[in-house]
Amino acid sequence: MPVNVGTVDRYVRIVLGLALVAFAFQDGLSIQGWHWAGLIGVVLLATAFFKSCPIYTALGMSSCEVRR
Repeated sequence: MPVNVGTVDRYVRIVLGLALVAFAFQDGLSIQGWHWAGLIGVVLLATAFFKSCPIYTALGMSSCEVRR
C-alpha cells in the first residue's frame, strides 16, 4: 500500500473518525437512522492508521509532504 495520507490529514481523520464512532455508540449498537455514519468513522480510523487511502490512490492524490 502506498503511503498517501499526510500528518495533518491523519489527525483530521482520527478526530472525525472518533467523533463518528462516538455518535454511533451514543444509543447502543443499533444501526438505525444516522447511526450508520459510525461505520464511516471506522473507515477513517483505518485509513489514518495505515496511512493509505484507496480513494487517494484511485485519484492519484497524496497529502504527504514531499521529502527532498
